[in-house]
Amino acid sequence: MKRDFLRVSDLSAEEIDRLLKRAIALKAGQDSNACPLIGKSVGLIFEKASTRTRVSFEVGIYQLGAQSIYLTPKDIQIGRGETIHDTAKVLSRYLDAVVMRTYSHDTVREFAVHASIPVINGLSDLHHPCQALGDLMTIIEKKGSLNGIRLAYIGDGNNVANSLMEAASITGIRLSIACPKGYEPLRGMRGEFEKRLGDNVLVVRDPKAAISGADAIYTDVWVSMGQEEESIERRRRFGKYQVNSKLLSLARPDAIVLHCLPAHRGEEITDEVIDGRQSVVFDQAENRLHTQKALLEFLLTKT
Repeated sequence: MKRDFLRVSDLSAEEIDRLLKRAIALKAGQDSNACPLIGKSVGLIFEKASTRTRVSFEVGIYQLGAQSIYLTPKDIQIGRGETIHDTAKVLSRYLDAVVMRTYSHDTVREFAVHASIPVINGLSDLHHPCQALGDLMTIIEKKGSLNGIRLAYIGDGNNVANSLMEAASITGIRLSIACPKGYEPLRGMRGEFEKRLGDNVLVVRDPKAAISGADAIYTDVWVSMGQEEESIERRRRFGKYQVNSKLLSLARPDAIVLHCLPAHRGEEITDEVIDGRQSVVFDQAENRLHTQKALLEFLLTKT
């Protein structure tokens, strides 16, 4: 039976652990099967512009021995009114898997319902699960383990925050999210996963309270694609949520700084922090490649 990866909770704790170990081995060059996906084809259906997601998937697919086919709505008939149902059915006859980067999570969810091949969520308005896998790998690399880690997320409770909440609930990371009122995570999915979060996930207003004693600090842009009309209000509301050296000083001295990129330097994060000695954002970006390779291998092989 085919498996989809639309959100972090589609994987068990054991499967996440397996994927992260495999990703670390791939990064280290410990690869006994250099081309496990040779002869396979993976479609990339992107409604949004992309740097890291597109390039990391295309490179990873190539390194696994498969080919990628990049498609935008303008390239296929879905942009002229063909239904998601019909598109999913047809592409399932040609491809071995599909990666989707969409505005609405309903789009990727509906596509997965009708596709007979694995569907991977490369980003939607509610979830960014591939990013979360790369984040977990980076924390393990820098801290040695996920056990006992205190992670502070500062800023908008967006799709990245939603996926981090799911990741924390599954792995046991202690996550504190600081955001203004009205910008909490789980918007649009309230109640669906809330009961499973447990005591290790906390949402607060004060960024100082969230970051105090943290092992890792995470932030993201205040204005995501599609929210440009809200930019003035968002910048006003998020002003005190900037990750700067003063705020960072409240974390542990050996704390690491994460950002999923792209960064709006001078807004959610300052140059001195993102380019500082505690920043691991470019290692984090690289790790998208390795975790996605492990994910593709997991979904497309029986081993």
